[in-house]
Amino acid sequence: MARTLFITGASSGIGAATARKAVAEGWNVGLFARSEDKLSALVDELGEAAMALPGDATDLAQQQKAVASLAEAYGGVDAAFANAGAGSSGGGTEGADPAEWEKMVQLNVMGLLWTAKATMSHLRESKGHLLLTGSAAGRTHISGSVYSATKWFVHGYGGNLAEEMREFGGRCTIIAPGMVDTPFFDEAKPDKLKPEDIADAVLYALTADPRACVREVFVMPNG
Repeated sequence: MARTLFITGASSGIGAATARKAVAEGWNVGLFARSEDKLSALVDELGEAAMALPGDATDLAQQQKAVASLAEAYGGVDAAFANAGAGSSGGGTEGADPAEWEKMVQLNVMGLLWTAKATMSHLRESKGHLLLTGSAAGRTHISGSVYSATKWFVHGYGGNLAEEMREFGGRCTIIAPGMVDTPFFDEAKPDKLKPEDIADAVLYALTADPRACVREVFVMPNG
């Protein structure tokens, strides 16, 4: 029986690449993002194994509704990938835009918390797997970077989740990429990682033997 994966930030980049990889490996996928037109196009590409779930990751009720719809459609939720995130234009502490900070923290921190909250009862039932998009920036200090600090949160909370989920046989994995050539950046990064590289890391963690919890996967550009 096919397993089911809920993905936030699924309309492009890492989320879309993971959806394609998961469907190719026999999974059903629930695609959650604000861009309804992009989700519809991806569902047209992937077929009956994919379900478009338009919504805002910073809204807990919208995530809960989406996860419930996905569970009803496919008979449960076996894994979730809290992938939605945003960066900032920098500026350090004095020069940064406070409104930009607030928007970023709402998505990178609260949005991730809402994914965990919305999916946890389903993952408890399935002894499932929660994956979080961290970052190499979440394991180093970058001058004045609030983005880096939000990813430090992801790594810290992800470890706490892994301890919580092991109590019922579940697993939690942080996927921590270096720079990836995605729409996250204003300019293309052709010499860096591709979204497919990160999708491979997600599937590696998901398909590990149930006795093993792969807690962190770092994927860095080579060269």
